[in-house]
Amino acid sequence: MNINLAVIHGTIINDAVVRALPAGTDVAQFDVSTSTERDGRTVNASVPVALHEPSSAVLATLVSGADVAVVGRVERRFFRSGGATQSRTELIAERVIPARRAKTVRSLFAQVAELLTA
Repeated sequence: MNINLAVIHGTIINDAVVRALPAGTDVAQFDVSTSTERDGRTVNASVPVALHEPSSAVLATLVSGADVAVVGRVERRFFRSGGATQSRTELIAERVIPARRAKTVRSLFAQVAELLTA
């Protein structure tokens, strides 16, 4: 079985920007900073995230400086800009949870672990 599953835990580095798509739906876009160890040193990475049809309650939590857990899938999309074809790889979020909600985050991560071991 193939699984496209991404899980990140980090800090939102810019307030979410909501755009209306041509199909009539809204998407909130923001970046999450994560860090990993590589060759004995900490390396930061910025992950672009897109959340389709965010509720107003979730949207209120997508602010710069907020620690979040995000679960979704990785997707590459293509678009035209300035007469050229561009691409962007981003995490399409299915769930975004404030990290301060530790019990909910643990439950979400347990569900992810179950998916991977099933």
